[in-house]
Amino acid sequence: MKKKPFILVAIMVFMLFTLGQSAMAYSDVTEDPNAEHIKSLQEKGVISGHGKEDFKPNGKLTYASAVTMLVNGFDLNIDNIHFIKQPKATDNFPNLKDNAWYSQAFVIAHLNGLDIPTTVKANDYITKEQLAHHLFQAIAKKGDYAFIKIYMAMNDESKVNPHYMNNIQKLLISKIATLDKKNNFNPKHAIKRGEAASWIYGGIKFVEDNEPIKPQPEFPGSNFKLETVALTSEVNKVTITAQLPSPGYGLHISSITFDGDKAVLHVATTTPDPNKMYPQVISEVKISTFVDSKYKVVLTGTTPSSDSSIKNEALLK
Repeated sequence: MKKKPFILVAIMVFMLFTLGQSAMAYSDVTEDPNAEHIKSLQEKGVISGHGKEDFKPNGKLTYASAVTMLVNGFDLNIDNIHFIKQPKATDNFPNLKDNAWYSQAFVIAHLNGLDIPTTVKANDYITKEQLAHHLFQAIAKKGDYAFIKIYMAMNDESKVNPHYMNNIQKLLISKIATLDKKNNFNPKHAIKRGEAASWIYGGIKFVEDNEPIKPQPEFPGSNFKLETVALTSEVNKVTITAQLPSPGYGLHISSITFDGDKAVLHVATTTPDPNKMYPQVISEVKISTFVDSKYKVVLTGTTPSSDSSIKNEALLK
C-alpha cells in the first residue's frame, strides 16, 4: 500500500515528460529563429518533417511541400465543386504523380486559383518569389483585404518577376515577409523551410486578425435623367428621374460637391424595408434640388454607402 504514492508520482512524471515531448517542436529547430512559428504550424497539422524528430529548417523547401502547407494552412478545399470525373494532379501537371502524398494538394491548389507552373516537378525547389506569390493567392481566397498604399523598395527588384511583384509587395507591407539586411528580397533564391514556415504562419495570423472588406452592393438605379428649370436668373431647379427595381427603393441626393464650374450631385438609394413586401415592378422616382445657375450640373450615381463608384453621368446643357 505504501508504494502507491510512489507509483502515482512516477506515472505523473512519465505523463509530463511524454506531453512535453509531444508539445515540443522538432528537435532540430530549437535554435532556429522561427522555432515558435514552426511549432505552431506543427501543432495545427500544417507541416510535417523529414522524420519524427527533424524538420530541417535550413533545408530548401520543395514545391510539393509548399503546396501542401498552403492547402493545409488556409484550409483550401474543393468541397463545393461537383465533378463529372475525379480530378487528378496529372490533368494539369504532367510531371507529377496521381497517387503520391502531395497529389490531392496540387489538385486543390489549382482549383482554388493558385497559378502553379504546369511544368512543375514535386521535388523542384520553390523560390522566394514563387512562394510569396502563391501565399498571397491563398490569403486572397479568404477575402479581399485592405492594404496601405506604399511601395516597398528593394535593391534587387529588377530580378523580381513582374507577375509576382504585386503579391510580394502585399507581403512586405503586411510584414509577413521581410527584406534582408542589404534591403534585398532575393527572389530567385530557393526559400528555406524555416523561413517558409514563418511566412505561412504570418499569413494565417493575418487572416485571423483582419476582417475582409465587405463587398458593396451594386447600385440598382438605371435610366437617369436630368431636367433643369430656371426659377430666377441666379437659381435653377434640378430634377433627377431614375428607374428603380421596386417601390421599396428610394432615391436621395447624398451630397453636392463643387469642382471648378461644376456642381457634382452624388445620388444614393435607400434600400427596401426588410419587414415589408414590395411588388417586383420597375418604379420611376423623382427628386429635386436647387443649384446656382452659374454651375454646370454633373450627376453621379453611387451605392448607398459610398460616393466613389460612378454609375451614371450627364451634363446639363
